Amino acid sequence: MNARDLNAWSGPGLRGVRRRFTWNGLLWSLVWPQRSHRVLPTTAGLVLIGLAMGIGTAAYNSSSNILFITLSLLLTCLILSGVLSWLNLRGVAWRLRVTPPLRAGQEATVTLELRNGKKFLPTYGLWFELAARPIADARDQRPESTWTGRDLDVRKILAQTDAATQRGQLACRTRLDPGYESRLEWIFKPANRGALRVELASVGSLFPFGFLKKSIGTELRADVVVWPAPVEYRRHAVATARRPAGGEHVTRAGSGGDLLALRRYESGDSHRLIHWKASARTRTLLVRQFSAESAEGFSLWLRMDAEVWTKPEQFELLVSFCATLAEDLFRAGRLMSVALDDAPPLPVRRVGDLEAFLDQLAVVRPAKGNSSLASPSPRAIAKQNVMTFAPDGARGVAAYVDGKKAATA
Repeated sequence: MNARDLNAWSGPGLRGVRRRFTWNGLLWSLVWPQRSHRVLPTTAGLVLIGLAMGIGTAAYNSSSNILFITLSLLLTCLILSGVLSWLNLRGVAWRLRVTPPLRAGQEATVTLELRNGKKFLPTYGLWFELAARPIADARDQRPESTWTGRDLDVRKILAQTDAATQRGQLACRTRLDPGYESRLEWIFKPANRGALRVELASVGSLFPFGFLKKSIGTELRADVVVWPAPVEYRRHAVATARRPAGGEHVTRAGSGGDLLALRRYESGDSHRLIHWKASARTRTLLVRQFSAESAEGFSLWLRMDAEVWTKPEQFELLVSFCATLAEDLFRAGRLMSVALDDAPPLPVRRVGDLEAFLDQLAVVRPAKGNSSLASPSPRAIAKQNVMTFAPDGARGVAAYVDGKKAATA
């Protein structure tokens, strides 16, 4: 997630970016708006312009003072509408807030925060157009023009991009008083996992009369990661991890009976683990961390050989299955480590380690040149209770523990 874009305000009312006021600048901004500022007449505005042209022609032909007065009133309405729409957006700022985590197929909430920095004038009738589009992988992009590209259908590419983009519109139905702030929420459902860009496309207003439509294009955006969707799976009897008699313990975080250390409280820790006496002495929330038993957990090893996972839908099921198993095992306190391909295993001790693994699963793709689904080496992963994955039929995926089928999805 791009924290710099999320925490920054944007818009005409951005504090610290005020220009020196001059009448020449005011008149020039009304004649030639700033970049990304657009003022277009609505249907009612076009009717009013046509009516003004007709009355003006009749006034010059007949030299009627009443028609000239009527023409001046119509033109005044147009000019006043433009000035008031400019004042309506002046001093308003906005920013985006995206609440993680985002999951494919589940509703996500995007919060748009508004702030009116004007001292006297309120703001009325704003609407906001938002869009969420997947970020294309740089490995699939290469510089190509319409002259050198073979079988390059630009319209088809643009249509596919537009079809994958989700759009929404929010309206501020109440007035925003000077110095006040407001919040609007956009709820959408990401279709697929991967990197996603949520952006505020434009801000518009029909205030005050609806004759002119003023819109401002923005570059406010937030890059987030969409985790794989959870899937249903079936466990088998051989999924029980081997645990040697004697209750051997190791010095890593777990749910054993021996106290290992005290650490700071983190989001997701159980309140039952809080050490209240130590927290009172240090004035900081501390939780107890117990040692874990040596063979009571599993190690996940995900191989992404493109020659094995030839079907895209089966590979997506693999990623979702691995993510679901990782979360379930972590909640049960039985997830020891995770590994992707030939990378070194990463121990999973806290919620942040699991979230980092889910972030990796959100953007993985089948890779060429990987080794086959052979048994893992002792250096790459733990020796016991290693969970690997392989295709199960034409559509399914199976998880194996030491060569025995443990679960299927």
